[in-house]
Order: sequence, then C-alpha cells, then structure tokens
Amino acid sequence: MDVVIFIISVIVAVAIGAAAGVFAGIQIRRNTAEKEIGSAEEEARRIVADAIKNGEAKKKELVLEGKEEVHRFRNESEKEIADRRREVQRQERRIQQKEETLDRKLDNVEKKDEKVSKKIREADTKLEEIETIKKSQFEMLEKISGYTAEQAKNYLLSQLEDELTHEKSVKIMEYQQQLKEEADEKARNIISLSIQKLAAEQVAEATISVVPLPNDEMKGRIIGREGRNIRAIETLTGVDLIIDDTPEAITLSCFEPVRREVARIALERLISDGRIHPARIEETIEKARREVDATIKREGEHAVLELGIHNIHPELVKLLGRLRYRTSYGQNVLNHSIEVAYLAGMMASELGLDPTLAKRAGLLHDIGKSIDHEVEGTHIQIGVDLARKYKESDAVIHAIHAHHGDVEAKTIVAILVQAADALSAARPGARRENVENYIKRLQKLEEVASSFNGVDNCYAIQAGREVRVMVKPEVVKDERMIPLAREICKKIEEELEYPGQIKVNIIRESRAAEFAR
Repeated sequence: MDVVIFIISVIVAVAIGAAAGVFAGIQIRRNTAEKEIGSAEEEARRIVADAIKNGEAKKKELVLEGKEEVHRFRNESEKEIADRRREVQRQERRIQQKEETLDRKLDNVEKKDEKVSKKIREADTKLEEIETIKKSQFEMLEKISGYTAEQAKNYLLSQLEDELTHEKSVKIMEYQQQLKEEADEKARNIISLSIQKLAAEQVAEATISVVPLPNDEMKGRIIGREGRNIRAIETLTGVDLIIDDTPEAITLSCFEPVRREVARIALERLISDGRIHPARIEETIEKARREVDATIKREGEHAVLELGIHNIHPELVKLLGRLRYRTSYGQNVLNHSIEVAYLAGMMASELGLDPTLAKRAGLLHDIGKSIDHEVEGTHIQIGVDLARKYKESDAVIHAIHAHHGDVEAKTIVAILVQAADALSAARPGARRENVENYIKRLQKLEEVASSFNGVDNCYAIQAGREVRVMVKPEVVKDERMIPLAREICKKIEEELEYPGQIKVNIIRESRAAEFAR
C-alpha cells in the first residue's frame, strides 16, 4: 500500500515538475519574443529614419542639379541670342552698305539720264533744223522741175523699174542660153568619154540551149524505157527536152535561165557518165544545182571585185550572181548592171563626184530582178526593199527607186544611174523586146498555175504551149486532178492572152522508199 502511494506520489511529482517546466519554457519564449519584437520595432524606426534622411539628401541633390541645368540652359540661350544679335547686326551693316551703293548708282543713273535727255533735246533740235532745210530744198526742186515730191518719186521709180526689168530679162536669157550650151556640151563630152572608155560587148540571150551527143543512139537512152528518163529530167528541172531530127543534138527549151543551165550541166554529165536512170538523174541534177549555186556566188563576188566596191552584204552578192542567169529584153542583167556601174562611175568622175557611190548604185539598180519571179511587185520596189533590208545608204536606195522615173530624181547620182541605164539599154543589139514579152508570158502562166491550193511546182514548157503542174499527193487526190486541170484552164483563159492553145498537164506522184539490210 505504501509502495502504491509512493508511486502515485512520484508520478504526481513528475507531472507537476513537467508542468512547471513547460510553463517556465513558455515564459522564457514569451520574453524572448517580446525582446525580438522590440528590436524589430527599433530597426524599423531606424530604417524609416534613414530613408527620410536619404530622401531629403536626394531631394536636395536633384534640386541642385535642376538649378544647374536651368543655369546652363540660360547661359546657352543667352549665348545663342548674342550670336544671332551679332549676325543680325552684320546683316544690317551689309544691307546698309548695299543701300548706300544703290544710292550712289541711282545718282549716277540720274546724272546719265540727264545727259541723255540733253543729247536727245539737242538731236531733236538738229532734226528740226534738217527737216526745215530738207523742206526748203524740196520746195526749191518742185519749183525748178514742176513736179511735186511724190510725182517725182513715182516717175523715177517707174523709169528705174522699166530699165531694170528689161536688163533683167536680157541677162536671164543670156545666162539661160549660155548655161544650156555649156550643159549640153558638158553632157555630150561626159557621155562620149564614158562610152569610149567602156567597150563592152552585148549578146542577146536566147531561151534555148543545145547539148551535143556523141551519137544518135544516146537519144534513145535519154528517153529511156517508156520515156521514164526524159520524164524524170523534165519533171525535176522544169525544162522541155526537144529530141527532133537534128543529128547528134538535143535542144533544151526553158524561159528560166537558171533551170536551163542546171538541166544542161546535168544532161552533159549524164551523157559523159553513160549511166542514165531515174535515180542517177535525180542525183546528177541535185549536184548540178549545187554547182550553179556556187557559180552564182562566184559571179556575184567577181562583179563586186571587178568594180572595186566593198562592204556589200553577202546576200546581195548572191542576188547579184543570180542576175547572171536573168535576162531583160534578151540582155544579160548582170552584164547590164556592171556596164551601168562603169558608166555611172566614169560620169561621176568627170563631174568631180564620188565614183564609188555611183558604181554601187549602178550595180544594184536592177537587184530586184533577181527575185522578181518569186516576190510580188515591180523590180524597182523589190530592189528598194532589198536595199533597205541589207542596210544600203539612202543615196543608193533613192537611185534604185528613181532609175525608171517612178519617183523624181533628187540627187546627181540618181540622175547618172538613169542616164547610164538608158545608155546601156540603147546599145545596138543589146535588147530584144519580143524575148522579154515571151518570158513575161511564160512567167505569168506559171504564176496562174501556182496560185491553186495543193500545187507544189509548175513549169511552162514547149514554148508556153504546155504547163506541167506537180501537185502534192497528200493534198490533191486522184479524183481532184481533173477538176483542178479544168479550173487552171479556165483561169488561164480569163487572165492570159496567148496564141493557139495551152495544155495543162497535172502530175501526181507518190514515192515509197525502204532499205533492205
């Protein structure tokens, strides 16, 4: 029992001690907290006091800076105002000086004005005196002559006018007669000298060529089996082969000299080679065309070099070469152009002009004839267009345009080309008009036949009694050939004048080729 009481007592004592310890700890913590709160309040008051003190100091500092800035601005403004005031004062002084200068000049002007006014008054006084003297002299002359001043003036003028008119007419007639005589004499001398210096021979061109044969058996080989060889030659060249009773010769007939030359060269080579069949004929004709093209180029270059003309466009040189196979009234156009160039150049030299320009214009004056069967228009207009296209000078273009009088010749070179062209054409035997008309008729015949759709090539043969028309097989079918022939015949009857009748022969040929390997 005592033990229990003792234990309880111990427990109670321990509990009381624990409670006392807890209370004491609480009291201690309370005291510590109060001390800390007091310290914090002191610190806060100190911080606030420092902030107030720093704020006051900053405020004073800013106020001082503001005062300094205001003072600086004031100084700068006063300095700028002072500078502007000095500038204004300087400008005022300059203006004052200018005003003084203007015043002095104005004084001088006024003085000069006074002098001028004085001189004018003196001049007016003298003029009045002169008028008085003149009037008195006129009155005296009127009394002596019995005429008034106006009557005397009119009389003198009429007399002088009559005399001047008569003398002027006499002088004009004398000068005209003298100039005409001198011009005629000069022209005769220039033309005669030019013609004497140029001794060119002219041979009228024909529209046929004769090819000699080694023997008459060759005619049969040229005709070929069922006429296939001669048909191939005529179809590919557009030339009519006339195989008649003439021994050892075949005649080639065609109004187009280039085609006739190609056929002549090809036929001579076929005869020389001996192998005559359609494939060989086609190959030989193509080679002959290339050879003729090379000859055309060579002839053009030779003409240019012979005349000493430089810087002609290469295409114009080729067109000049084509004139080698072109005729005008039977006269070879290239030879005619060279002759015109020589004549124009020599006449220009006699007149003291540039002979090179005259030669150039003379050489190119008929250049349009090289393609006049391919392009619509006169050879003059075609030549003008070609010269413009290949950058020839205005003087050359004008000479080409005026050489037949289509436009008025405005330069001496154009007049010289006109004269040279007329001289060259007027040589005895130089031209044969019936050939030219014949060629024009054949060309017109080909143009009519070529105007239809589907026509590939056409050739006038048999001296214009037949036109051979090759059509495109993919365009013109077999059933269309007879109506096309009738249409061509009808148009020929409407547009052309011709002797006898013309046969229209339409050929439609299709080829197929393959190689066996």
